[in-house]
Amino acid sequence: MASSLNRVILIGRLTREPEMRFTASGAAVANFTLAVDRPFLNAQGQREADFIRVVAWRKLAENCSNYLGKGRLVAVEGRLQVRSYQTPDGQTRTVSEVVADNVQFLDRAREGTAPVPGVEPPETDLGYPGGDFGDDDFGSEEPPF
Repeated sequence: MASSLNRVILIGRLTREPEMRFTASGAAVANFTLAVDRPFLNAQGQREADFIRVVAWRKLAENCSNYLGKGRLVAVEGRLQVRSYQTPDGQTRTVSEVVADNVQFLDRAREGTAPVPGVEPPETDLGYPGGDFGDDDFGSEEPPF
């Protein structure tokens, strides 16, 4: 049996607030879209972006819904999923999306952003296993290394 690998790592900004809902069995699911810059300029000298759908489940979905908002810079790690569905008028649609295993903040919330009442923000990231981009204060005169 052949091995397979399906891992995606993206860094981008949310294009809008995450949309949170619950399945019939009560599982939380959040959907959001990341704008990920392409690493080159187009013929007009401008940078283009790809808009990539992301889906998070359960506790990760709740954390994304509570702490992420439009314009936030995040790193998403997960797997690419391609699925099809039928529209009410019988057309078949295909959707590509990243199912997130780990989501990490790469910036801080803008000043003046109201915290969610009764909810403590996570210390460093929203995911499960994985690295930590940290919340160290690098503003001091001493280098952090």
